[in-house]
Amino acid sequence: MFSSDYKNILIILYTAFLLEVVAQISGKCAVKEKIIPSKNATIYFNPISKIQGTHYECKNPDLEESSAFNKPGKFLLNLSSPIIFRGNSHTAYRDPAVYYYRKKFYLFFTLVEIEPDSKIFSYTAMSTSINLSDWSKIIKITPRDQKFDYCGPGDVIRYKNQFILCLETYPRPNYTADQMPRFGDKNARIYIMRSTDLKKWSKPELIKVKGPGVSLEKMGRMIDPYLLKDKDNPDKCWCFFDTDRLNISYSYDLKKWVCFGAIKAGENPSVLVENEKYILFHSPKNGIGIKISKDLIHWKPFGHLITLGQKHWNWAKGRITAGTVLDLRSMPEIKKYIMFFHGSGPKTEKEGDFDKNASIGIAWSADLIHWAWPGKS
Repeated sequence: MFSSDYKNILIILYTAFLLEVVAQISGKCAVKEKIIPSKNATIYFNPISKIQGTHYECKNPDLEESSAFNKPGKFLLNLSSPIIFRGNSHTAYRDPAVYYYRKKFYLFFTLVEIEPDSKIFSYTAMSTSINLSDWSKIIKITPRDQKFDYCGPGDVIRYKNQFILCLETYPRPNYTADQMPRFGDKNARIYIMRSTDLKKWSKPELIKVKGPGVSLEKMGRMIDPYLLKDKDNPDKCWCFFDTDRLNISYSYDLKKWVCFGAIKAGENPSVLVENEKYILFHSPKNGIGIKISKDLIHWKPFGHLITLGQKHWNWAKGRITAGTVLDLRSMPEIKKYIMFFHGSGPKTEKEGDFDKNASIGIAWSADLIHWAWPGKS
C-alpha cells in the first residue's frame, strides 16, 4: 500500500492535472510552467501572478504580464483617502505631474488661488513625499502674474544631465471671481524650466514646438505639454501638446522642433513606453481614456473610459481628468501602476468648479483596466 505522504503527492498532482484540463478547455488561459511540488507544498491557481505550483497566466495582448491579484504595496495600503490635496471654495489643485527619483516622489501641479480681493492667480507648484501619505509644504515655483499664469505642468524628464519640466502659460489678465469660469486666452504657449536638483528651477523658456519658422504671434493657442524621451534615441525628445487636437513634435536639443503629426484624442496627455509600445493616457470631456501605438502614428483604443469612484465622490462629480501614470510594479512598496489625476465638483467646470473645488487624487492598477483606490472595497 502507498504511504500517506505518497498519497498526498498523488492528490496534488491529480489536482494540477484537472486544473490544466479546465484551463485548456476554456481557452482563456495557457499553462506557463509546471513546478513539481515538494511533499508539503500546496498547488495554487492564480490567473496571473507567478507563485509556487502550476502557473496559469491570463495574457493581455497589449501589455506585459501583470499581477492583478497581488495586494498593493504598503505605501498604497497606508493611504486613508484617494485625495492627496483637497480643493475648497478659494483653492484648486489641478494637472498633476509626478516624477520618482531617489526614493522620493516629486509632485508638480497647477495651484489656483482666489485672493481676498477676488483676483485669481494660477501657479505651478510642487510638493514631495517619500511614502505618498506625508507631503512637504507646497512651494510655488512660478511668479504671480496674470499675463502669463504659468501652470499645467506636463511632466519631468532627465535630459542631458538636467531635469526638464514642461508647462504652459494660461493668460487671464484682470481675472476676478465674478467672471468664473474664464479660460486661458489665445496667447497660451508652451515653456520648459530646467533644474539640476529638482528644487531650484530656471526661468521659463518658450519652446517653438510648431517649428523655428513660426513666430510667437502666429503659434496659436496651445496647452497641456508632455515630454517623452525617445525609446531608441536618448537625444531625441517628443513633445505632445494640445491645440484643437493632440499634436506631436520632436527635437534633438529642445530648441529646434519639427512637427510630426496629430492624434484624435482628448487633452492632458501622459505617455508610458512598454514592450516597444506607446501607451497614451488622455482626457475627453470626462474621464481618462487610453490609446496604444507602435509608431506614434497609428493608435487604437485600449480598455474602457476610466472614471474611478466618481459616482460616489462629490468632490469629483463635475469632472475627472488629467490622469498621469507611473509604472511602479517592480517597487515593493507600490507593486502597481499608480495614477495621479484631478477631480472637480460638485459642479461642472462650466458651472464654476474650475478655479475652485478641484482636488488631486490617486488610484492604482495592475493591468490599466481594473482600478482601485483607498477606501474601495
